[in-house]
Amino acid sequence: MGPGTLNQVLSLLPTQVLHHPELLVGIQSLDDAGVYRLTPELALIQTVDFFTPIVDDPYLFGQVAAANALSDIYAMGGRPLTAMNIVCFPSAKLDIAILGEILRGGADKLLEAGAVLVGGHSIDDEEPKYGLAVTGIVHPERIITNCGARPGDKLVLTKPLGTGILATALKAELADKETEQVMGRWMALLNRNAAEVMVEVEAHACTDITGFGLLGHCLELAQGSHVDIILHTKEIPVFPQVLDFAAMGLVPAGAYRNRNHAKGKVQFAPGVSETWQDILFDPQTSGGLLIAVPPNKVTELLTQLHNRGVEAARVIGEVTEGSGYIHVY
Repeated sequence: MGPGTLNQVLSLLPTQVLHHPELLVGIQSLDDAGVYRLTPELALIQTVDFFTPIVDDPYLFGQVAAANALSDIYAMGGRPLTAMNIVCFPSAKLDIAILGEILRGGADKLLEAGAVLVGGHSIDDEEPKYGLAVTGIVHPERIITNCGARPGDKLVLTKPLGTGILATALKAELADKETEQVMGRWMALLNRNAAEVMVEVEAHACTDITGFGLLGHCLELAQGSHVDIILHTKEIPVFPQVLDFAAMGLVPAGAYRNRNHAKGKVQFAPGVSETWQDILFDPQTSGGLLIAVPPNKVTELLTQLHNRGVEAARVIGEVTEGSGYIHVY
């Protein structure tokens, strides 16, 4: 579901359920998760995410789905505490051992994150789906949202782009197992280290790059912060073969929905090819964090990220004064 459609649906809800004095971050900002203050020093972060398999290996799928759900907590600068499984599974068609591997993959990621599995819910469905509802914590005065970017900030991306395009190529049997494994390892990588570093350097804003693609999430960041964003394609990391597959037209339908939503709000320089545009709109699964950081902190941020294994992190753009537009060069 695209951002525009989502806003239309949410507008039908009674406003009373969307507002509360202790609700610090709700759906109005289109942030990564909701935040509810419990005490002056403690707030809950809550999020939920699940989807169909993006890789063939059920254990890896469980890892990726869990990492994707946990990422929303990390994007807010928080620490995950508990999680609940969300499962849809065709028990009459598939071996139940497959479900066991999916859940094992998710559980291993929760262990790595230091979170506890407290339950869940399952239904019989025609197609497998898996994810988590996650609860985390953050200090109410240290929440990082997608509304705090300031003119002059540098934008750092922590993972390569192209998971949607690679998944499309895998379905078409044009990508090999090695490509799937590389993509899977990146998608299963927790954004925990990146989040901890950005909190340490006092980043101004953050969002994780998922279904709306890099440009969709940049647009939310720009509009929420009332700024413009400049991106430099030559600095943006992408997975191997993504440019080739995109040039072949192996682009998921979600990329076109993302493009349609951003119409009139993204300005491309003449040298930015249609192939690059498709990559920037490509819906990601368990993508990296996009961090807005003061220019005097960017070197420290990158050094710490690289030292902690987030080797793909690099500066891909900057924030300028403006009114919610993206400029791509």
